[in-house]
Amino acid sequence: GTARHDREMAIQAKRNLSKTTDPVERLRLQCLARGSAGIKGLGRVFRVMDDDNSRTLDFKEFVKGLNDYAMMIDKEEAQKIFQIFDKDGSGTIDFDEFLVTLRPPMSKARKEIIMQAFRKLDKTGDGVITIEDLRGVYNAKHHPKYQNGDWTEDQVFRAFLDNFDSPYDKDGKVTTEEFMNYYAGVSASIDTDVYFIIMMKNAWKL
Repeated sequence: GTARHDREMAIQAKRNLSKTTDPVERLRLQCLARGSAGIKGLGRVFRVMDDDNSRTLDFKEFVKGLNDYAMMIDKEEAQKIFQIFDKDGSGTIDFDEFLVTLRPPMSKARKEIIMQAFRKLDKTGDGVITIEDLRGVYNAKHHPKYQNGDWTEDQVFRAFLDNFDSPYDKDGKVTTEEFMNYYAGVSASIDTDVYFIIMMKNAWKL
């Protein structure tokens, strides 16, 4: 049901956009209007722009990134958002911190169930999910592309991991943070904790 949640979330985000005046919330909603991976997508744009790998952006890069990602934000609003994140007034912002703050807030109960799913998939317990971890936990044989012979089992696993992986750096490994980012997007489309927890339990047989 993730595709349906995605659509619902996008519609909801667009609706809320007209109501909010908080610049950070507006940016968050614009990302979510593109679906669960919207925030991740903005992260990718920023990483591409971070030429010197400093993991920071100055105001000019920040504005260019927002424009490249076609965010509807005027310079004044961008300035406000930038100042919120530039806590020490250094003229640069740390974009990992930026993306975490942009992530829709989640209750403790939701974070716990997400971590339960992560631990179930992370069979080796090293904090990273890999193809090896997925063997025996995730059944590739039900996948339509496996059934019609297009993909091997490993290709199915890889495609599954790519869902959660950061789009700019698909390394076939999924960290806790990437898993959490993905589900923060899904979570934004689900109103109640109870419903979110049921969905997670069903999806991961927890």
